Formats: sequence, structure tokens, C-alpha cells
Amino acid sequence: MTTLLTGGPRVVALTGNPRTGSRTAAAAETTAAHLARELGWDGAVTALDLAVIGPELLAADHPRADIALRTAADAALLVVATPVHKASFTGLLKSFLDLYGPRGLAGVVAVPLVVPGDPGHSLVGDLHLRPVLVELGAVLPTRSLVVTAGALPDLDDHLDTWWSTEGPALRRAVTVEVTR
Repeated sequence: MTTLLTGGPRVVALTGNPRTGSRTAAAAETTAAHLARELGWDGAVTALDLAVIGPELLAADHPRADIALRTAADAALLVVATPVHKASFTGLLKSFLDLYGPRGLAGVVAVPLVVPGDPGHSLVGDLHLRPVLVELGAVLPTRSLVVTAGALPDLDDHLDTWWSTEGPALRRAVTVEVTR
């Protein structure tokens, strides 16, 4: 799904939930659109739902995955969303990220969005996903956005609260990266 805004830097919502059309995917798209508006950007939010191309990720030939890899790498802002499974981000997301070469996301400003079932898994984004994204060269100027599955109906409130503390750092980072 693409949410139309009109022109401006490319914003991508990447979802690593193994189920198509998941609540995590909806949250990723909502988050990406919300952040784009807060940044004053017009444009389309491009949604990459890895569940759609999941089986292809492990194949020798993966043309749709190659397109998704390029799309994420060309983003000015990349929201990387995952549910928490077994105290980690999903294997589907890891399989996708493993297709990048060294520094495959160099300079891409990324915001992890983690959707745990239990608040006890709130650090998954910062402890497990962040190091992988940094290894790939992504710029992560903020803490991960964590919204438990039960709190998804109140996502807009969580986004407003997160933006109030993390927004200034995100704004500085995207301003630097977009002008390079």
C-alpha cells in the first residue's frame, strides 16, 4: 500500500511480520506517514511488506527482494517494523537484511518500530535490531519506537509522545542526510 502525500523525500515503511496485512504493517505505514508529516514532508510512503516476498528471500534468484532492497536503501527515512518473536525481531526481517552487502543502508536514517506482545520485550529494538542496522550503515538518531500489541489502537498517542522527545534528533538527522 502507498499512502499518498505528494513530492518530497522518500519515506519507506519496511515490515518484517511473516503475516501479510498484519497490524505491525499497518502500524509501520501509520508511523511513517506520521513522521513524514511531522518533518513537513510531502510525498508517498512506500510500504514494503516482507511477508509478500518471504519465500523468495532464501532463493538464489530473488528479483522482488532486489527491488525491495533498493527501495529501502534509497529511503530518506526508513521505518523498520517488527513484531517480537522469542525475544527477538523476526527471522523474516533478518533474512531480508542479510541480503545487503556491507554498508548496504549507508546514510539511510532509520527508526525501528518494535511491537512486542509483552512490555518485557521493549528493548528488542535497541538491543537486537539497532546493531544490525548500524552494521549496515544506517543512521539511528533516536531510541526505538516501542508500542505493545495491545496499545496499537492508541498508536497516534504513542507517536505524539515519542515525537515530543525524539523528534528533534530525528529532524536534525534527516536534515543532514537529505541535504548531502
